[in-house]
Amino acid sequence: MDYGKLVRPQVASMKPYTPGTTVSQARKKYGLETFVKLSSNENPLGTSPKAVAALAAMGDLQVYVDDDHAELRARLAAPYGLDVDNVLVGHGSNDVVRTLFSAFLNAGDEVVLADPTFSLFPKDAILFDAVPVRVPLHDGVHDLEAMLAAVTASTKIVVVVDPNNPTSTRVDPDAFDRFARALRPDVILVIDQAYREYMPPGSLEGAGYVTSRPATIVLRTHSKLYGLASLRFGYALGDRELIGYAQRVRLPFNVSRPAAVAALAALDDHAFVRRSLDTNDAGKAYLYPELAKLGLHVYPTAANFVSVAVPGTATEAYEALLARGIVTRSGDALGMPGRLRITIGTPQENALLIEALGALAPAHA
Repeated sequence: MDYGKLVRPQVASMKPYTPGTTVSQARKKYGLETFVKLSSNENPLGTSPKAVAALAAMGDLQVYVDDDHAELRARLAAPYGLDVDNVLVGHGSNDVVRTLFSAFLNAGDEVVLADPTFSLFPKDAILFDAVPVRVPLHDGVHDLEAMLAAVTASTKIVVVVDPNNPTSTRVDPDAFDRFARALRPDVILVIDQAYREYMPPGSLEGAGYVTSRPATIVLRTHSKLYGLASLRFGYALGDRELIGYAQRVRLPFNVSRPAAVAALAALDDHAFVRRSLDTNDAGKAYLYPELAKLGLHVYPTAANFVSVAVPGTATEAYEALLARGIVTRSGDALGMPGRLRITIGTPQENALLIEALGALAPAHA
């Protein structure tokens, strides 16, 4: 049976999403007992203790979750002067993107986005028979003027990932404001801010555009700062009418009760948030000069990871570090050849990374 004749052409041409190497995979490949995992931008301090405590106290797993999630949605909306109808929740922000695209994209619509950026945006555009219009980054940053110039009568969605994944860079808020004001109001502006909490003062706050610009949707997640990656919880903020249309196609019960309980509890874990941000800031302060000593260029990061230029190819550097017990992400798989994407870890993890990179750099000198 030739199943290729049955599958949609868009799916036949796709490659499955490939996540970063897990510690168990690295251990099996190299036989080392200890690895430092710096490949998936996870919180090196673990999970919010308040979220863990809430999960431990939870029962009644046989009962369907309250699919409205009204209390959680209200809490997510409140800091921005929004209400429950402005919030769409999902099984991670990836699920939210899929929901939004299924609600608004028609065949032939164009989706303007940076290149490289988070890979699921162009992939989901193709899945819905839309056309991803890729605009190259400028020095690792979204080229907002070029993106605006790429908008045509067929453009339905424009995506700005800030901080950008995989480069970790941020847009200039003033430049973004000019860009947003110039964008046609009938174009949906998606601002993906999965790493917003890590951004330095004076960075873009996408949520403000939900009320100031029509058709703006902001994506956020609990996977990073709050350490809930395995539970999968993400959400969108947007105009209530836009969110209402997305609610029509959202899969019922797409957020599990454990994810909702943990996400709500994590919002009150201010001590864990502070420790996480302090750890990330200390990591940046250590890594910048150490990478400079090794002669390795790094983009200024606005997130909890760095994009580092490496000697040789990205895959060669990735494999060399893996053999030394350091798991990173090769830029070859992210549209970023010649660079590694590396999570900022604990002080000990960061020191081990620099030691491994130091052993790698002279070999290519």
